[in-house]
Amino acid sequence: MPRFQKNDNFIDKTFTVLADIVLKVLPASKQEKEAFSYYRDGMSAQSEGEYAEALENYYEALRLEEDPYDRSYILYNIGLIYASNGEYIKALEYYHQALDLNSRLPPALNNIAVIYHYQGVKASEKKDLETARTMFDKAAEYWKQAIRLAPNNYIEAQNWLKTTGRMSSDSLY
Repeated sequence: MPRFQKNDNFIDKTFTVLADIVLKVLPASKQEKEAFSYYRDGMSAQSEGEYAEALENYYEALRLEEDPYDRSYILYNIGLIYASNGEYIKALEYYHQALDLNSRLPPALNNIAVIYHYQGVKASEKKDLETARTMFDKAAEYWKQAIRLAPNNYIEAQNWLKTTGRMSSDSLY
């Protein structure tokens, strides 16, 4: 089951070795350890751009993992892959599923906002200003949520919110 890493990256190999040690000593069930192993293999494949292999591992981890918090990160990573492949509707589905299990996941909120912003830009280019405004407003709402959870992150989003009049400097708190 352990994935063969093509990458000679020292950090990736070190993570794999440490994860194997943790799996051996962790007081967890066989199913929990197997779920983590698939998740780790999914992350390894994803970091190497092997998205189909990563998805296979994530789906298997999702099948085995019972903990809602851990499932939220698996769902989030599946969303990342779909977004990377330009499948934004699928990505949004997985990001929302992740948030249903873990509402305190700023990267998912940010990525949803990025997709809505992108859709707003595309609508603007087509002169569909009503759709553009709707998408930009959706992006703003998700960015505000992400910023509330991680106020020192998403500086570009904060600047965009301020310059577009969607946020005053004190509207987050």
